[in-house]
Amino acid sequence: MAVQGMEQTILRDPALFYWILIPITIVMILTGILRHYATVFLSTPPKPASTLAESRERLSLIRGVNLRNHASAVLTPSSLASRKEYFISGYKNGAFLKDPEGRGKGPVNPMTDPAGMDAMMGMMKGNMAMMIPQTLIMGWINAFFSGFVILKLPFPLTIRFKSMLQSGVMTRDLDVRWVSSLSWYFLNLFGLQPVFGFILGSDNSASHLTQQMAQANPSAAANPFQPGQDPDKMFQSEVENLEVMEHYCILDGIEERLLQRVA
Repeated sequence: MAVQGMEQTILRDPALFYWILIPITIVMILTGILRHYATVFLSTPPKPASTLAESRERLSLIRGVNLRNHASAVLTPSSLASRKEYFISGYKNGAFLKDPEGRGKGPVNPMTDPAGMDAMMGMMKGNMAMMIPQTLIMGWINAFFSGFVILKLPFPLTIRFKSMLQSGVMTRDLDVRWVSSLSWYFLNLFGLQPVFGFILGSDNSASHLTQQMAQANPSAAANPFQPGQDPDKMFQSEVENLEVMEHYCILDGIEERLLQRVA
């Protein structure tokens, strides 16, 4: 049992550093690079709008979201009010819908929509490119490196980190600073973002899991109406957001802030 105030030491083979820690790190980096290029290869470019009405429907919602997120900082209250009134009335009346007569009929079944099928196929490809390599690497580590303690962190940690750092070898008396081979895999999984950003650039498919999930469907940026969604309901939801929006300009009180900085 570890004694409070005493340094806990474990006799380990120094070769563990070269035969476990370094190979896991290199494999994780190479897998992230391969996953990036596999995602780029498997991704399908978003299809443009087939008609002018469909393009107008997409862009009208994007314009309303941009107005709510950005325009308040640079527009005057009167300009913002006129734009809000234009979008709110258009959303309520269905003026921006490509098929105004189809209001209230619900969304189109994505299984019968070719665009919906392509979007779901793109999401499936992205999930496969993300999950299959991680499953293979975890199985490889469990098969060859399970139960090894490979390094000790040079800084103290609280007991809450024990389950995160000692997966597979967690015991009651082991110091929390010791890191197991399986935990080193998880630390690399979430801690290699700067490495991938340096090698592949900031816009890559390997830097973060949430970014990978967002990029699993690349058509979301071009088409805000995904399969199974009702455009009219999304317009009505944006109406509620615009109605509660308040004006705020970055130039409000600029004189007082400038004088406070100069004084």
